[in-house]
Amino acid sequence: QVQLVESGGGLVQAGGSLRLSCAASGSISSINTMGWYRQAPGKQRELVARIFSGSSTNYEDSVKGRFTISRDNAKNTVYLQMNSLKPEDTAVYYCNAEILAARYTRYLNYWGQGTQVTVSS
Repeated sequence: QVQLVESGGGLVQAGGSLRLSCAASGSISSINTMGWYRQAPGKQRELVARIFSGSSTNYEDSVKGRFTISRDNAKNTVYLQMNSLKPEDTAVYYCNAEILAARYTRYLNYWGQGTQVTVSS
């Protein structure tokens, strides 16, 4: 069974930094795109950043220049380095990955349980 487990959320003051991690575990044959989404209270879940298997990336406009997504394929882990945090970055952050599990023939979308990021002003 494939699982995504996130860590690294918390409370930080505006201007501070946090680093989120998400590790995929289980019987994994291959991982394609990995990404981070967030959902603030009363809002829809939105894409923050994603990184493709070839390591190209894209970012939501409001985080460009402040957030950096990276991955360690040997550890099946994706990271989100968040700098210059703002109160409007407050949300639950979810990890997402397209994973080909063992004995499966197509990639499936998996989600982590979410980690809270709160930025105080």
